[in-house]
Amino acid sequence: MCCMKKNMLDICLPPNIAAYLNKRAACGPWQFNAPLSRTFTGAVVIPSLAEAVNLPQTLESLSLNPGELLDHFLILVVVNQRTDASNAETADNLETLKMLPFWKRQYRLNNLSWVDAASTGKELPHKQGVGLARKIGLDLALTHLDYSENDPLMICLDADTLVQSDYLPAISNHFAGSTAGGVSIAYRHRPAQEPVGQAAIDRYELFMRTYVLGLELAGSPYAFHTVGSAMACRASAYVASGGMNRRLAGEDFYFLQQVYKTSGVATLTSTVVHPSPRSSDRVPFGTGRAVGDMLADGEQRLLFYHPVVFSIVGEWLAVVKENSGADAAALMNRAAAISPVLHDFLKQAGFGDAWENLKKNNRESTKLMAAFYCWFDAFRTMRLIHELSDRAYPRIAPEEAVASLLSRAGQIGSDVVCEQLELLRRLRGGLSG
Repeated sequence: MCCMKKNMLDICLPPNIAAYLNKRAACGPWQFNAPLSRTFTGAVVIPSLAEAVNLPQTLESLSLNPGELLDHFLILVVVNQRTDASNAETADNLETLKMLPFWKRQYRLNNLSWVDAASTGKELPHKQGVGLARKIGLDLALTHLDYSENDPLMICLDADTLVQSDYLPAISNHFAGSTAGGVSIAYRHRPAQEPVGQAAIDRYELFMRTYVLGLELAGSPYAFHTVGSAMACRASAYVASGGMNRRLAGEDFYFLQQVYKTSGVATLTSTVVHPSPRSSDRVPFGTGRAVGDMLADGEQRLLFYHPVVFSIVGEWLAVVKENSGADAAALMNRAAAISPVLHDFLKQAGFGDAWENLKKNNRESTKLMAAFYCWFDAFRTMRLIHELSDRAYPRIAPEEAVASLLSRAGQIGSDVVCEQLELLRRLRGGLSG
């Protein structure tokens, strides 16, 4: 059972929200800095670890959104650290907690609240981090949303990320017309202070965009970006997916994968989020780690997937779609003809038994394919791509990888990283601002 405190407003929660809070909400000593006297039609949740310098810039960027819309959104900062936090992180978080009341007044964010997940006795458990911090904020926000007329919105942002003045209007307008429960928002990393840093963040963003382009060309339904500071969902979609996971890294990837399976994920390009380009060693992988590795060891540290791996994924997805009535043995034979590595991967993953079970429980072709995409999900797709890269098609430099994919997408571009990046931004958002 959930040990969260009783809702101070005695809000009548829908059964799905109440059930989630009772069974899956983050339990601990975490609460709002002060009781809230009203409900909101949406919430922006911002985890903050040692961000006393960056957080005010993020809050200022939010404050530039239309006041009448800001009035409907709870802005919730989760100041967090683990029990093994450094002295510098602890001091920075104490400064953040001290300054939040001032920033609330300075930026006129009347709906700004915060959660202390940093002080002694309130820290996050060892080996947990941003995933749990997001979850704490999102779960608390659920208890102060207005469910009387619409399905409230839950937005994820980061404390080192800037948004545009059209951020909240774009997200609100998107969900007013979208049937999908979740959304991946267009992003563009901010400029780095030094040329070497700029080269590193350009290369990493190009890597991310090339991967999504490869999935799109393969026909994967998971061809959307999973950036933690650039995603949002409806409250119903949040609880249907099981809520935010507690992962130290990759929480955004697994969260949007689950949202896709339960309510769908769309892409929003009418606004752009601007994450930080900085390096970081806080998590074992991701933007900060990749940038740091390249700054330490050179750009060659980050190589790109060979275009052939996306072709193999595409052939496999097409075979299943075009032969959904076939039995597992026939599909495995087709997989072997496409690639022995693919065949071995599917065998080890237990595809044969899984496929027969999917067919047994999904007689209609559309439902069968939806179930298949839940089995062959974003994680299995990524694992297959890694297996193909390790065993048959080693990673290569972007000069060799990107142009081929752009050509397949009907685009003619140069082999210069920054020019390729701008072209991909035009294709999938990330140009404005």
